[in-house]
Parts: sequence; C-alpha cells; structure tokens
Amino acid sequence: MKKKIITLFLSVCVLGLAAGCSDEEENQDRENTAQETEEESIVNEDGLVVAVDVDNLEDYVTLGEYQNLTVEEEPKAEVTEEDVDSYIERQLINNYDPVEVTEDRAVQENDTVNIDYAGYLDGEAFDGGTAQDQDLLIGSGSFIDGFEDGLIGHKKGETVSLDLTFPEDYSPNPDLAGQAVVFEVTINSISEPAALTDEWAAANTDYATAEEFRNAQKELLIQQADSDYESQVKSDLFQQVMDNSEVKDYPEEELEELKADIESQMDQMYQAYYGMTLDEALEAQGISKEEAEQSYDETAKSYMSQYLLTQAILDAEGITLTEADYEKALDEFAVLSGFLDGDEIEGNYSDKNVLKRNVLWNVACDEIMSTATVTETAETDDATQTE
Repeated sequence: MKKKIITLFLSVCVLGLAAGCSDEEENQDRENTAQETEEESIVNEDGLVVAVDVDNLEDYVTLGEYQNLTVEEEPKAEVTEEDVDSYIERQLINNYDPVEVTEDRAVQENDTVNIDYAGYLDGEAFDGGTAQDQDLLIGSGSFIDGFEDGLIGHKKGETVSLDLTFPEDYSPNPDLAGQAVVFEVTINSISEPAALTDEWAAANTDYATAEEFRNAQKELLIQQADSDYESQVKSDLFQQVMDNSEVKDYPEEELEELKADIESQMDQMYQAYYGMTLDEALEAQGISKEEAEQSYDETAKSYMSQYLLTQAILDAEGITLTEADYEKALDEFAVLSGFLDGDEIEGNYSDKNVLKRNVLWNVACDEIMSTATVTETAETDDATQTE
C-alpha cells in the first residue's frame, strides 16, 4: 500500500499539471525555474522534437499492432441545465468577489466571513494561532475541522469560542498535532456569493448579460466533456498498443535522469504540501530508502515505456516534428486540455520535457485514433448488471 501511495504521488508530480499545487507555490516554482526552462532546448541535434532521443529505437522496443484497433467506451457525458447551474454556482462562490450582507442574518455555508481570531493551548496563545482581518470562505476546508462549521449560525459582531482538536498528523506545526485548543473568533462581517444578474455580468465579466455569461459557461462545459471523452479514448487505445508491444530495454542515461527528476519532484511536493523533506516523509511512513528507490525505478520504467512507444509510433508513421511543427501540436494539445493556447499551458507545467512528451503522445494517439473504431457501451448495460 505504501508503494502504491508513492506511485500515485509520482503520477501527480511527473505527469500531472502543476495546477495541482497552490497558486503561490506554483508561482514560486515558476520563478525559480524560469531561466532554466527558457534555456532548455526542446529539439535534438538534428533540430527535431522527439520523445526519446536514441540511435536505435528498435533495440529498446518492438511496436505491436497500433492500427485498426477497436475500443468500447461509456457514452460521452451530456451537459444538463443542472450541470450549468451547479458550475455557475461554484464559479460565483470561488472565482468572484462576494457581496457584503446588509440584512441581519447568521453565517451560512458558502458565505465569506471576515474574522479576528486567537488560538489558545492550555490557556496560552500559541504561535501562528492569532490573526486579524482574515477572510474565510465557509466550506472551503481552509481551517482545521470544526472551525468553519462552528461559525455557522452566528451573526456579525459575535465572538465565538471553539473547542477544537488539531489532527494527529498536523505537519505545519508538529507541536500542535493532536492537541486540544480553544479559538476565540470575532465575526467582523458576512458576505455572500454574488447573484447572477445582467448588471453583475456587465460589471464583472466580458459578457453584457447574465444569459450571455450562462451560455458561455455551458459551452465551456460542453468543450470539457468533448475533451474528456477524447482523452479517455486515446488513453484506452494507447493502453492497447502497450499491451500489443514489447519493451525490451531502457536507455540508461535517460532512465537515470527520469528517476532523478522523480525523486526531486517528490521532494518538492512534500516540502510544498507537508512542510517536510522527502527523506523525512519516507521515515514518517516507515518506508526504507531501498523501497523508495524501487518505486522510483518502477515508475520511471513505466513512463519510459510510454515515451518509447510514442516515438516508435511516430517513426512508424514517418512523422517528424520541427520546432514549428511542435508549436502547432502544442496549441492543439492545449485546447484539448482546456487551455487557450500553447503559451497558457506552458505556464501550468513545471517541466518543459514532460509537456513535450505529452504533446508527442497526443500526436501519436491522433494517428492511432485515425484508424480506430470506437463503439459506445449500451445504456441498458448498467441496468442489466444490477438486476
């Protein structure tokens, strides 16, 4: 189980978007790596963009059948009016400034409260437990369990005493882990999500009316459903190609670089999310260095297998990408991933090499899809299975 947990985190760090991190952590990461990323060339000595740069690809992989495949998928998700309502509600709660409540009412879920608070352990204020003029979205889970719920039902001007307990695994301050504390919280103001009106839309968005805003959000959801469906089809087809193929060996230098990247990103992740180094995290979980190294090796080989097969498909199809070709493919991949263009998606990847390989994977999958047959699971299947 521990190894599975490590591998899951590796997947997030190595193949996933940097968007999983908080904005502050992500921006800092971008600043730290900006010069390095800009100097990094995405082309090899021949001026081509490749997934794996080796002389004899056939020494490493034997490409199996990748044409005329058949895959069965669940029907593409339909976007309902309820989906649109829910999406807009989340947008108004999370992405736009709330409106201060003027009526005399108590705090509710999804309100934003401005508070002053002080935390006490054994009657003494503890470090980091006191703040003034803080905005808190009720339901965001920003504070420890019980803090936000404890404010619901109370009104502006009230001071609330909250008897709470820090989690046993509270890593930001281990001295507080598992400790019973008291928070004294004063509610300075209560704000609620804005209502979607023509006036609000014109003042806060690029749309003149509420209807225009709603239609735009619906179109976004439809595009996302299309993108998710296409991505799932590509993933399933590529898995078939992996099952049909044989990876015989791994390019040693590139594999070692990938393992080092994995370990480095794991360390960054634990420091960003948990305030501890990778070594400290492994020790806390009772995972030995040898077990961790084995996990890095297995994960690196899994990813390298995908890179080798991606390049094998491109070679088999006679596809070569210059930097200009790559930029076009990058824009296409960006749109598929829900971004406006290549520039925007580059800002959400902390590793240019990872993005490059994902773009090339998408190009290879386009070739697989061009000859594939996609069928949809009958809607009655679920009902049949439950009888």
